[in-house]
Amino acid sequence: MSIAALIESRAAEWAELAADVAWLRSRAGRRIDAERAAAFARRYRAACSDLALAAALRFPPTTREHLQQLVADAHTQLYRIESFSLLGWLRSLLVEVPRRVVSDPCFWIALALFWSVFLGALAAAATRPGFAAEVAGEGTLAKMEEMYAAKPGSGPSAEGRSIMAGFYVFNNAGIGLRCFAGGILCGIGSLVVLAFNALFLGAIFGHMLVAPQAANFTEFVTAHGPFELTAVVLSAAAGLRLGWSILDTRGRGRMDALRQAAPEALEVVGLATVLFFLAAFIEGFVSPARLPYAVKAGVAILTTALLGAYFLVPALLAGRPRDAA
Repeated sequence: MSIAALIESRAAEWAELAADVAWLRSRAGRRIDAERAAAFARRYRAACSDLALAAALRFPPTTREHLQQLVADAHTQLYRIESFSLLGWLRSLLVEVPRRVVSDPCFWIALALFWSVFLGALAAAATRPGFAAEVAGEGTLAKMEEMYAAKPGSGPSAEGRSIMAGFYVFNNAGIGLRCFAGGILCGIGSLVVLAFNALFLGAIFGHMLVAPQAANFTEFVTAHGPFELTAVVLSAAAGLRLGWSILDTRGRGRMDALRQAAPEALEVVGLATVLFFLAAFIEGFVSPARLPYAVKAGVAILTTALLGAYFLVPALLAGRPRDAA
């Protein structure tokens, strides 16, 4: 075959590779279609062979230059280091993460475990004298009653609230980290930590709801509860997902399965961290503020609605046809 005929036979493939390069550039920061990406990689390897052949057979200079530039552009797209994309990050946080959470059985297991233990402990503490003391201790209950003896709004100044908000971030993040870290024990650790926190919190809530300080306690915890409790569940779900990957490797090695599950689990932990920060802000500045209870209840309703929309809307839209690749 002559050089001219060889160039003519490969020209269409080179044109398709150039189109792939342009397509990849246009989708920077967005999810890439796996099938087309695989075809691009195949064309790139073929173009590398063509470039070596062009040098050996002394293709015309213009053809060699075109091939060199094409291979260089394709190489850049294939081995590029993804830079931070605000649009891509927002898409991941607002679309992909909630879809993944809702479709993950680990989330529903953690959610069911937390609320069943929490509500059971709350009911037991409210109806059975001595139950809360057995779970939390008499000293802890005494401190809780003393803490909520005064009505919210008579507490620290704005500076003091800032300090308390920082404390809440540290404390809540510690709970979430323990829930997540327990996942390395095949997920059992996350469930144990989650169940313990649900039991403890349920006992405290049940005791305080029948204590003389019930009104003050309810007014304080209402606003920040939705974000804080959801973050605890998400942290445990991420740990459970990490631990389950060790048991269900799907034919891979355990370390490979763990490495593949880790990025998705860390995304969920990142979401939990955001919720912990938001909960701490509300707990530091809204919950102790001298505001009508209706306002704090409105914050709780709004945050619950936002959480519902955040998780359900992307899941409901997941079945709609996506844009053409």
